[in-house]
Amino acid sequence: MSTTGLVLAAGGSLRLGEAKQLLPYRGRTLLDATLDLARACGFDELLVTLGGSAAEVRERVDLTGCTVIDNAAFSSGCGSSIRSGAAAATTGALVLLLGDQPGVRPSSVAALLAAPAPLAVCRYDDGLGHPFLFRRPVFADLLALHGDKAVWKLLHSGRHPVAEIRVDGPVPIDVDTADDYRRLLEHQ
Repeated sequence: MSTTGLVLAAGGSLRLGEAKQLLPYRGRTLLDATLDLARACGFDELLVTLGGSAAEVRERVDLTGCTVIDNAAFSSGCGSSIRSGAAAATTGALVLLLGDQPGVRPSSVAALLAAPAPLAVCRYDDGLGHPFLFRRPVFADLLALHGDKAVWKLLHSGRHPVAEIRVDGPVPIDVDTADDYRRLLEHQ
């Protein structure tokens, strides 16, 4: 089945106070590292949502191979970016990746894609975490998401069977605060 990778990178970085997409990471930017991960997954289609700091991201991040979705409603929460991505996806499945979480492994994405359920999530040693897989029967629900944590509410709603895919190790660090960024740099 053909698959879309959707990288959420539209946030305004309010908790961090600066554009986290552009934070230095391994000689490039944090978003560059996440997009490299997404490219390594071999998606048939790669979408990235931009909102906060979009102009600077376009100038400094390598968006080669990505279809950029401008999300003017980014300040209303990640639900708006997920809605935009689901509406633009042309494939039968969508893998949701966070633009500030470069530690996800392509093997974790491959394991998600092998799940037979319409919705799948990674089960790490310390709990559930991104990425998520949504098959086409779930897209109507994605188009109705609002606010932050909306995808988690969908996951726990009982509306769709959910496969939890075992992934060794802790949930990869996503950068929301300066402390998160320091932890990420310590573990690179």
